[in-house]
Order: sequence, then structure tokens, then C-alpha cells
Amino acid sequence: QVQLVESGGGLVQPGGSLTLSCGMSVHISNFDVVNWYRQAPGQQREFVASIDTEDFSRYKESVQGRFAVSRDTSVHMVFLRMNNLKTDDTGVYYCNVNLYGKEYWGPGTQVTVSS
Repeated sequence: QVQLVESGGGLVQPGGSLTLSCGMSVHISNFDVVNWYRQAPGQQREFVASIDTEDFSRYKESVQGRFAVSRDTSVHMVFLRMNNLKTDDTGVYYCNVNLYGKEYWGPGTQVTVSS
């Protein structure tokens, strides 16, 4: 059973920064890719960023250059550093992995960007 837990969300002003963390109950090496998604109020969940076992990362176009995803295999965690936050970045952020064809999600962490 895989368990994911996100943390680090909060209220921040536009232009501010936050770092989200995703902790996992199994060794991170089990996953080819770890994804970050977000869901804004009234919107569908959308892809934000991902990182693979080679530390290759991908980003949603609107966060490219502002967000950075990284991982620490020694503590089985993945991080999402978010800089120059905009009001459109508001939402619940989720960590996601796939193991043997089954999707796993954390409960999410709320990020609110507001003045």
C-alpha cells in the first residue's frame, strides 16, 4: 500500500514563494515518475510538474521558469518549489504516482495566493 502526504501549503501574497513537500510510505525508487497536480475551485485537476528517476523534469507551460521540482531519495520525498506565485496558482496541490498500473494520490495541500 502506497501512502502519500503533501505539506507546505498556505496563504501567500502574489509574488511570494512556497515549497511543497510530498512524503511517501515506500522507497521513491519504486516510481518511474512522481507528479504534482493541482485543482482550483470549480476546475478540473491539472498537471503541474513531474520528475523521473533520471531527475528529468517537466512543467505545465504557465509555471515553467517559476516552479522547480526536485527529489531527495534519502528521505523518500519530492519537493515543489514555487516562486513568483500568481493568483491563478491557487488550488489544492496533490502528489501522484503510479505503481503497477494503480494510481495513488495524497490528500492534498491548499495553496492560496491572495493579497
